Amino acid sequence: MATIDLTNDNFEEVVTGNGMVVIDFWAPWCGPCVGFAPVFEAASEKYPDIVFAKVNSDDEQELAGQFGIRSIPTLMVFREKVILFSQAGALPASGLDSLITQARALDMVKVHAELAQQQAQQQQ
Repeated sequence: MATIDLTNDNFEEVVTGNGMVVIDFWAPWCGPCVGFAPVFEAASEKYPDIVFAKVNSDDEQELAGQFGIRSIPTLMVFREKVILFSQAGALPASGLDSLITQARALDMVKVHAELAQQQAQQQQ
């Protein structure tokens, strides 16, 4: 599956409508972003069951601001609408593979339970 372009208009639908979404916040003038693009594209072909999406932070400044993107490239992994990973910097292919393996291995029932517990504590 090729990467898709995420915008403010389709972001919610893509993230809520798919089990796992890997997002690359990038810009066309960013050298490391351009260098990371083939790695990201190759991963999208290698893992057809995962949605790989790109956010052009120049065109989608509101979306980038919503997630506090201060440096690009920034990689985010959503699984079941939960942000599991968010980090600036390009990863080598092996690092991206490792990240995907770790995200897949998480017990999401446990993750959701921990989030619910944290929210309950914050409301006290």
